[in-house]
Amino acid sequence: MLGRLYLVVTPRPGWSLEATLDRTERALAGGVEVVQLRAKDWEARPTLALGERMLALARRYGVPFFLNDRPDLAALLGADGVHLGQDDLPISYARRLMGPGKIIGLSTHNAAQVREAVTAQPDYVGFGPIFSTSTKADHDPVVGLEGLRAARALTTLPMFAIGGITAES
Repeated sequence: MLGRLYLVVTPRPGWSLEATLDRTERALAGGVEVVQLRAKDWEARPTLALGERMLALARRYGVPFFLNDRPDLAALLGADGVHLGQDDLPISYARRLMGPGKIIGLSTHNAAQVREAVTAQPDYVGFGPIFSTSTKADHDPVVGLEGLRAARALTTLPMFAIGGITAES
């Protein structure tokens, strides 16, 4: 079981490394059960540097740590898994890079992608965006809670709601 509360950490311009780690640790102390580093536009070295520190935090709290988009870097870090987008490596290649026992997640945004995910067999799917999000300028259309309910009916794979979910949502 992956847990119910999944934190996606997207470092923002102006956030220091320490501020990012502090926010992550506060979320872990508050009950987050999975942590994903989403550093989409970062080069490999800074991603690895922050990833190592976040992995150590996740280990301290006993929760899985995933890296977004980059199974090669996730494997180098010894991450528990990788979360892939629709345009990233296919799941079969990511499994080869990650090795046995690692978790592969896949973002989905509509019914067709959820159905395709059933065939590709990720370990879980993210579905959304549920609400409008400021962390991804080119996000897919907002699906809302009704879209989430409809997607949930299409698969028995574990599913996380993604996109624009905040404490205020």
